[in-house]
This record gives sequence, C-alpha cells and structure tokens, in this order.
Amino acid sequence: MVSDRGLEVLRAIVQDYVAMREPVGSKSIVERHAFGVSAATIRNDMALLEEEELIVAPHTSSGRVPTDKGYRVFVDRLQRMQPLTGAQRLAITRFLDESVDRDDVLARTARLLSSLTNQVALVQVPLRRPGVVRRVELVAVSETKVLAVLILDSGRVEQRVLDTGQHIDPEQATALGRAFTETVDGLAPNDALERLAGAAASAPKALHDATAAVAHALTEMLHGTGGDRIVMAGTANLVREERDFQGTVTPVLDAIEEQVTLLRLFDEMGSDGEVVTRIGRELAGPLGEASIVASTYSADGSDGHVGVLGPTRMDYAGNMAAVRAVARYLTRLLSED
Repeated sequence: MVSDRGLEVLRAIVQDYVAMREPVGSKSIVERHAFGVSAATIRNDMALLEEEELIVAPHTSSGRVPTDKGYRVFVDRLQRMQPLTGAQRLAITRFLDESVDRDDVLARTARLLSSLTNQVALVQVPLRRPGVVRRVELVAVSETKVLAVLILDSGRVEQRVLDTGQHIDPEQATALGRAFTETVDGLAPNDALERLAGAAASAPKALHDATAAVAHALTEMLHGTGGDRIVMAGTANLVREERDFQGTVTPVLDAIEEQVTLLRLFDEMGSDGEVVTRIGRELAGPLGEASIVASTYSADGSDGHVGVLGPTRMDYAGNMAAVRAVARYLTRLLSED
C-alpha cells in the first residue's frame, strides 16, 4: 500500500523525469521538492513504489523512472489539469478563425495542437452517420476469390476483393452473401460487428474458411464506416524524441502513417467528450511505447476525435488541457458553420 507521501514522491519522479529525461534519485527529490524529510526516508518511499511496479531502475545504481503503471496512477490520481492561459486561448481563437473551410479548419487544428504540445497531433475527420446495414453481396471472381459488397441504408457502399482460402463457386458465394445479409440486415455497424464475431463458428464446415475470411473483411469495412481519415501534424516531434523509444521509433511512425490502428483506437475510446489517455502497454502492438491523449468534438451532429501522440514520457497535464481546449473550441467553431 503506497502512502500519501509515497504518491507525492511518485508525482515528483514523473514531473522531474518528464522535464529532464534523466532517472530521478532520492537526493535530487530532496533538493528540488519540499518534503521536509531525509533522502533516506525518500529512498524507503521509492522502494515501496518500486515494489508496487510504479517506478523502475533502468540501470544498476541509477535513479528511477516511471513505469506505464506509474504514469497511469499519475494521470488518474495525481495530475492536475490546469486550464490554458488567456494568451494560449487567444492564439487558438485567432488561428482557427482564419480558416476558409472545414478542411482548412482540421488542418489548422492539427498544426496548432502540435505547436501547443510538441507532440504528433491527430484530428479525425468527423464520423459519418453510418445508418444501418442493408445488404451483403458476394460475387465469385476466381476459384478462391470473391468480391464482397457491403451496402448501408445511408447509401454508402464498401467493397473489397478477398481470398477465401478455399474453393468457392458462384452459387456458394451468392448463398453465403444471403446468409450474411440475414445475419446483419437492419443492424447498426457496432451491433453488426458483434454478430460477425461469431459467424465462422456457426458456419457449415465446408465453408468455414470462406465464412471466416468474409466475416473478417466485413469487419474491416464496418470499422471504416466512421471517420476514415486522420489529419496529422508534427511527426518530426516524434523523431526528435526517438531516444525515448527502445531501439527505433520507425514502427510507431509506420503505424500512424497507416492510420488503421489509430482509427480503431479512436473507435474504442468512444465519444463521450471526456479527455481519455492510453499509456504504453495499454496500446500494445507498435504503439506499445507511446501514449495518446484524445477527446471528441462535434460537427453537425457527427463526431470526430482530436488528440496527440508521443512517448510515454510526456507532459500529461499540459497535453490534456490543450486537447480539451482545442476540442471544445473546434466544436463551437464547426457548429457555427
């Protein structure tokens, strides 16, 4: 169990490490922070924090740095999100008010947020109103390949050619399309995704591979019925922080360039207007050494996400305040259009 003073020591370690990028020792904590206790007492607090896996020693005889778990405790319990200064708010207003159209607004928002935070800024194009699924059509185009067509009542049509992994004739493709239509007809995309998750398990054994392949493709297409593009700025900021990543930052750059991973992540974060963080291993995959701070904005009844991505060693309080302020102003600006 970490004491109140132990949590304050964690706060000091996070703040000092973020500011200086150097492991933090007990002596430096005593010198920089008014705890009113000895370095030996601080070392005991740090030992308890290490037992709780909130801090770790990156090298023998070094100071300590926060773990992903430590950053999470800091964000959830210790950080204080301060409002932006009047000058910062005025800069947001002036810069975004000069936009000439919606695309310019989103591009300017990304540049502005990157400038405010020194991170990679991400602005999702507002989510489309997806409607509900109306029909799935499958057309055999070769022995193992089919054209999958997903039709929504909003008029949107998604299509993809995929390899089913097994022989499938035209009649089987048509019948499988009808079966999928019966499964998802009339459902909103999120509900359709839940139905598709179990489609392969209930498929006839002879068409198991094809059913699984089509279900996977439809899932990918349904994920794309929301905002399918992200405007980015400040990628160079990530490159400048490369030493905060083990090895190389290239996998992170590849992931954000591809955008699919980010779009899925935004979808999982929801759209309740709160500022949300995902830290390190909470992201997994190529983004497992990064953190994301994001919120939502509205435009004509549709929602999009706005946020920043950077190393786990970031100014969470400042970034959260900037994301919140920009998201709120973006909502007001786009609501006036």
